[in-house]
Amino acid sequence: MTQAEPPRNTDAHLISDEQGNAVRDRPWIIRTYSGHSSPKASNELYRSNLAKGQTGLSIAFDLPTQCGYDSDDPIARPEIGKVGVPINSLDDMHILFDEIPIEQMNTSMTINGTAMWLLALYVGLARERGVDIADLNGTTQNDLIKEYLARGTYIFPPEQSLRIIAEMYEFCLEEIPAWNASNICSYHLQEAAATPAQELAFALANAISLLDLLKERGQFDDEQFERS
Repeated sequence: MTQAEPPRNTDAHLISDEQGNAVRDRPWIIRTYSGHSSPKASNELYRSNLAKGQTGLSIAFDLPTQCGYDSDDPIARPEIGKVGVPINSLDDMHILFDEIPIEQMNTSMTINGTAMWLLALYVGLARERGVDIADLNGTTQNDLIKEYLARGTYIFPPEQSLRIIAEMYEFCLEEIPAWNASNICSYHLQEAAATPAQELAFALANAISLLDLLKERGQFDDEQFERS
């Protein structure tokens, strides 16, 4: 299989910005949330989808990876590769993104408890390929508090979890400015039996708590805080 072609904004059209200048709009990213039984099988799936017109990647990880277990841990064995791709090392990341130009991709990683580790592996992959990490573009879900409220794949206590999210924001703003360090989610709450009002309330409370912490840490000036 040949190297995946970089996404092309062939359907972009001109629109007006806030100053009335003509700018080229960017179409929505089209990507399938997916992860297969192994890094190699997942890579083949991603490259096939990109060849068919998919314009980004949305990575699904298996439960051991989400919870911080190696695939050789006995407790992980029944779940390896069941709901996503198992990732244990930087070598796995090289296989997962083989012949995919990550500097030209928008890569979404639906990962929370181990988000900092998966982002570190992605950064390590870029550096070993000679890619400037400032050119990376994508998202780590990294909504650790939601894991307490809805899913149960948390690893660290709430206070430490918020600190991890904040530190990832600070790192990304300085080193990977086009990367979304976190994505506050609400639909998981709905699936955990929250009413619409509860879903909105808990999600907003989660977001406000994070923003308060970011401001309290004082690492961003006002302009950077708005961008975060």
